Amino acid sequence: MTSFGRLLIGPVLVLASGCAVSSSTSPEATDTFRIIGYVTDTGPLASEDQLRQLTHVNYAFALPKADGTLYEIANPWKLEQYVEIAHANGIKVLISVGGWGWDQQFEELAASPQTRTAFVEAVTGVVEEFELDGADIDWEYPDPGASSAAFTSLMQELRVALPAGTLLTAAVAALGPNADGVGEDVFGTVDFLNLMAYDGGGGQHSPMWYAQGALQYWQERGLGADQSVLGVPFYSRPSETPYRDLVEADPAAADVDEIDFHGTLVNYNGRETIGRKTELAMEQASGIMIWTVVDDTTDDTSLLDAIHVALEGAAQGNE
Repeated sequence: MTSFGRLLIGPVLVLASGCAVSSSTSPEATDTFRIIGYVTDTGPLASEDQLRQLTHVNYAFALPKADGTLYEIANPWKLEQYVEIAHANGIKVLISVGGWGWDQQFEELAASPQTRTAFVEAVTGVVEEFELDGADIDWEYPDPGASSAAFTSLMQELRVALPAGTLLTAAVAALGPNADGVGEDVFGTVDFLNLMAYDGGGGQHSPMWYAQGALQYWQERGLGADQSVLGVPFYSRPSETPYRDLVEADPAAADVDEIDFHGTLVNYNGRETIGRKTELAMEQASGIMIWTVVDDTTDDTSLLDAIHVALEGAAQGNE
């Protein structure tokens, strides 16, 4: 097992605040397994118990404008509550900026030094205002060429501007060609990349082979295991039905990756697959990322619980 198998295991949870970076240009140092959970500004709040099972919380989304400014944070009280609970438990909170459908705004704002500066100031302002631990940039599909160069410049300028010790991460596509626009120059700028190994893999949505292919793709491009975080879905396709709703409709859904949900065959990751992906991430990455935490159940069918069972099993095997 890699060094990321050296976990801090409690009776139920794997918790880590992470080690503060020593300067604004050095990556996050950690010998614990990252468990990064996205929460959103809409829908129900993640419970405190769910948050306590994470090492990082990503609040989605701050939305960019083409001029480099940001729209006002939606439901800031939610972000403030997440920060309060997370920091009380030694968990880091990042603002996630962008998301699916905002590529054009990123293309425009990153194209000139002036609008990049406005964006960097806006993101830094949000980090400071809400006392956050970093920023997660979700410009999902920069194209090779000019777009890729602009993405690199944007990330480098953010790194310089963010306070020392602040995390800088990005959510990126699982495989080429959608991932090809994220240049290798970014690797030395970010603390880690969240690999979105879902919404692909054909009709299966997020099968094991897709996760394996994502890790191999980024490894071959030179991204180290310590900077790779494997993304997993807590929802199904072709509908975006939350895992919790699937289990509510059919408790057997927890043990498989495909069910007939009200007449539609849906694909997702059940407990066994999430456990296997956790083991894969322990071997070839430094953590696992979840979209989204609130899609989980809160009983013995929980996918978060499956992650921790896999971690605890690995720790016991290492003793």
